[in-house]
Amino acid sequence: MALVNIPRLDLQQYTHGDTAQREKFIQNIGQAFNDTGFVTIANHGLSPELIEELYVVVKAFFDLPEAVKRKYEFPELAGQRGYTGKGKEKAKGAHTPDLKEFWQRGQTIVGEEYSKVDFPDNILVEELPRFNEVTAEIYKKLEDAGRHLLKAIASYLELEENYFEEFVINGNSILRAIHYFPIEHPETISADAVRAGAHEDINLITLLIGASADGLEVLTKDGDWFPIKAKGEDIVVNVGDMLQRLTNNKLKSTTHRVVNPPRELMKTSRYSVPFFLHPKSSMNLASLDSCISEAYPKAYTDYTAGQYLDERLREIGLKM
Repeated sequence: MALVNIPRLDLQQYTHGDTAQREKFIQNIGQAFNDTGFVTIANHGLSPELIEELYVVVKAFFDLPEAVKRKYEFPELAGQRGYTGKGKEKAKGAHTPDLKEFWQRGQTIVGEEYSKVDFPDNILVEELPRFNEVTAEIYKKLEDAGRHLLKAIASYLELEENYFEEFVINGNSILRAIHYFPIEHPETISADAVRAGAHEDINLITLLIGASADGLEVLTKDGDWFPIKAKGEDIVVNVGDMLQRLTNNKLKSTTHRVVNPPRELMKTSRYSVPFFLHPKSSMNLASLDSCISEAYPKAYTDYTAGQYLDERLREIGLKM
């Protein structure tokens, strides 16, 4: 298998480093996003204690009775807030739903006028007040880390460092808590049923807190599936389709999946908490002029972020 460039980078080298350290971080993240679309990040601002409590409250929510969880499911919100039950989401082009259920928390707008259609209220779980508090804190800390990463990416693209700020402050980002539920009788599930089918993320970048078990794999340029293992409390960060469109494929939104464990481990749960950093719906995703050339002609139709999100939510079965 070919060498896969998924470096481990220290975010503090960018946020608190000297000029040389910042420049090295910028080039390293840019090169990795150019090669594979993935990095792992250390010193991202989340304490081990907060991450540990996050998994405690996430497990507590998914352990609630089905009838209680369904109180918090609102199909008209297209999976963007609250609970989404088993068998609802599938990868684009897949015929079988993923083996998961999930919870989503969205933005809390501060200092701007906004529409409840674009930013519905977050759903609060009456039974677990600490769940609401911890997920809100995690959301804010991952958003802050993501904004720093986008500043580094902007510098790599030779844009003004704060290029993304006006789009992602009060943007349409989502925190998702996922439960890949146990399968008591693995022999009964469809052969193509997996925890998360091969897909690319919709957004600008995704920040994934290390999952409770292995399973995340990325598709390499050579067509091999390469397992990604974050060290300790690191987070995994990858490019989404919106950033790929904006950069005319300079930065890669790489196909990835979550595979089923060995059959004897299918009876166990896996928990995962990704943060999907989205811009405001009005952001223009037209490819940057600097990323278009005779060698790399423009590959995409001009879309806004809102138009692209709407299209993809329909493709994955969350919006009718």
